[in-house]
Amino acid sequence: MDELKKLLQESIDKNLYQMILSNSRNDKVSKRKIRPVMVKGQLVFQQTSTEGTKVFHANFTPEELEESICRDMQENFRQLEIETREFKAVVLVSKKGKMTIKKKKNEVERKIDLSHNRSKKYILEEGKPVPFLMDLGVQTADGKIVKSRYDKFRQINRFLEFIEDILPILPKDRPVHIIDFGCGKSYLTFAMYYYLHVLNGLEIEVTGLDLKEDVIRTCSRLAEKYGYEHLKFLHGDIADYTGTDRADMVVTLHACDTATDYALYKAIRWDARVILSVPCCQHEVNGQISCEPLQGALRYGLIKERLSALMTDALRADLLEEEGYETQILEFIDMEHTPKNILLRAVKRKDKSSKDCGAKELSEHLHIHTTLQELLGK
Repeated sequence: MDELKKLLQESIDKNLYQMILSNSRNDKVSKRKIRPVMVKGQLVFQQTSTEGTKVFHANFTPEELEESICRDMQENFRQLEIETREFKAVVLVSKKGKMTIKKKKNEVERKIDLSHNRSKKYILEEGKPVPFLMDLGVQTADGKIVKSRYDKFRQINRFLEFIEDILPILPKDRPVHIIDFGCGKSYLTFAMYYYLHVLNGLEIEVTGLDLKEDVIRTCSRLAEKYGYEHLKFLHGDIADYTGTDRADMVVTLHACDTATDYALYKAIRWDARVILSVPCCQHEVNGQISCEPLQGALRYGLIKERLSALMTDALRADLLEEEGYETQILEFIDMEHTPKNILLRAVKRKDKSSKDCGAKELSEHLHIHTTLQELLGK
């Protein structure tokens, strides 16, 4: 408990981004989320607790919050995630009560908003017409969001939040080279170009690649219409793409099954600073996975499918870590909209150091061997 108190004392100040208490030990409270706010000129810590369908709020002083979290970790929760401007930490409590703490430097600096009762602010604001959003049917001519497309509007803004987080590490002294594999209708490709070039003034070169020729023709026509001269779309397969030997950022959103592996492999070989990947249709592991302790679960098709998808992405994250990337698995959009809501965000470590994250042991335990492992020679 002394180690936890020391960690909390390092975390509970104006540099805290958020804390999340989860993995509840009872049915009463499922999750607590804490963030710093300024109330009448005083720094306090606002806690949001979810109890069933109800949400409750409370404000704490630093001392009160430390005491509350220590009590919660003893009585109510088994996991605590902490993210500050400088570091991230995870606290886990086993069923036998053993506490382990893992802490590492935060490679992506968080922006801290201390405003009280803050409303959701979208990067692309409602009421401000954006040409590509209108042409893609998300906005009307006066900037209103089409009701049936509001989820798409939220998804686009959520993606731009991930871009905003990594903005400080993108080069400013030369054009930023970005490859978008499997760009599809390119909602997010256009949004990325608009945010980086139009709103932030970065010199960028963006290439979108997809297998559907009609989609590529449409996107090329729109890019020309908007005057996005440094955004081009090409027809082609991720696995066969040889159009460059470098990239600053590689994006792969809903590239199906092993196409994600080829995109990740190329990003690694190009020494990309940033990788953003939303995997899709992870079938490869489903046909291989076998683990005696899990046979009781794997006999159910739906469970096997979802577990295979999760293990595929966990293994991908481990392999990225071992290739010198600080990797996070994040929620892209709410689960209620789609189960395909995991985003892998990988940022190249400044020292490019690798970590043994147990990818080999995980794959051996599950009797699987993926395309990304094969490409990396592991």
